[in-house]
Amino acid sequence: MRKLWLIFAQTATVAVGVLFVITALKPEWLGHSVTSPQVVELRQAATVPGAPTRTASYSDAVRKAVPAVVDIFTSKAIKTPRHPFQNDPLFRHFFGDRLGEEPQRATSLGSGVIVSSKGYILTNNHVVEAADEIEVALADGKKLRARAVGSDPETDLAVLQVEGGSLPAITFGEADALRVGDVVLSIGNPFGFGQTVTMGIVSALGRSQLGITTFENFIQTDAAINRGNSGGALIDTAGNLVGINTAIYSQRSDGGSLGIGFAIPTSIAKQVMEQIIQTGKVTRGWIGVEAQEITPEIAESFRLSSTNGALVRGVLPGGPAARAGLKAGDILVAIEGSPVKDPNSMLNLVAALVPGKPAVVRLRREGKDMEIQVTVGTRPTQQRRQR
Repeated sequence: MRKLWLIFAQTATVAVGVLFVITALKPEWLGHSVTSPQVVELRQAATVPGAPTRTASYSDAVRKAVPAVVDIFTSKAIKTPRHPFQNDPLFRHFFGDRLGEEPQRATSLGSGVIVSSKGYILTNNHVVEAADEIEVALADGKKLRARAVGSDPETDLAVLQVEGGSLPAITFGEADALRVGDVVLSIGNPFGFGQTVTMGIVSALGRSQLGITTFENFIQTDAAINRGNSGGALIDTAGNLVGINTAIYSQRSDGGSLGIGFAIPTSIAKQVMEQIIQTGKVTRGWIGVEAQEITPEIAESFRLSSTNGALVRGVLPGGPAARAGLKAGDILVAIEGSPVKDPNSMLNLVAALVPGKPAVVRLRREGKDMEIQVTVGTRPTQQRRQR
């Protein structure tokens, strides 16, 4: 009896050992899966039928705007100096007649926005200026040759046109309705990587006196804008165009973003674009005065109650203002009923006037308020400022 018990005990021990080895090394031999115990209890969100799966995404806005944003590639021929022995017969005998005559080309890149199904594209002037070849790459990869319709160096805007059938045009938003703190998205082709979307907020509105363009009223944003983004779209969270990306402030050697970028609001871009499409150029009012800011010291010396307005520092002889009787030392207070806040606002108010038509200018001279009627002239063409 004892011998039988001993055999049973040994058999049971061997069976348990074999079962342990199989469980550890080959659990599938047992015909069922073995799951390890859950170390941390995880909470899974309940799925509600019909509810959106993403609650904080701007994917719909991007999907709406992206087809209208294009990559722009430009090139231009650059002159190379002739070899000093180019005309020497012996030199040409050994090295050939065409040595040094192959033209070289400089290339650059930028972005643009399709604003009309007829193929009109809005971009920056500095992206396409002096280019003799312009190629546009659509969001679907299709490439088209583009022609320059016209440009406006004073706002750094230009209009191109491509022939490619009906194209997806962006929807214009209300830039004037933007508020500091609103979320905006930048779409463009930074460093040639391809179409890229970045996000930020409106950091400031009405930025001026930056020395970027003549007429400045920029949207400032911290959405990343880098080389290649120029001319691209700044959109709101509904996918509507609110600005054309134009410039950045950067102290980095590679020109990378430091979170300070500037875009031309659509309120300006639309006016410029429509004039270029209609006439090929932009016509602005001009009266021929040079104005300066009214500092607290100037306001005190002129016995002014505020620093609003613009001090006439000089009047162009024979210009519209001179013929109307404006003088250096006059304080411009209002133009056609709109108040002059500073020289920049004065410049914008005058530019909006229609050349050839009279305009009423209200000013202060020697402590007295008076009105003068000026026949508006046409602003001379200005070259873009070096940036």
